[in-house]
Amino acid sequence: MKDLNTPPDQDDSAYSAANQSVAQSTAMALADATDNLRNLNTLSTTAIGTALSQLLETGDTKYIQIIDHAQKVVTNGAENFGVVGEKISSVLSERTP
Repeated sequence: MKDLNTPPDQDDSAYSAANQSVAQSTAMALADATDNLRNLNTLSTTAIGTALSQLLETGDTKYIQIIDHAQKVVTNGAENFGVVGEKISSVLSERTP
């Protein structure tokens, strides 16, 4: 049984603190990427809705380009989110036990 009254070894304590810092940093990075994706989706959906409304109202095909660009923003945002997720996964899996 482990003696609970004995302070942790300095090496173990430093390693645990470093692990906790890495875990917290990666969690924050994933939260930021999630917020970014959510914001891009909100902006793009609004732009698509407005452009579609104008297209239906005016028949002007320039609004199709706006819709296409807004859809590309969503696609690029999703790809970026995937890259961030892969990097986070890589960082977490490469930590030594």
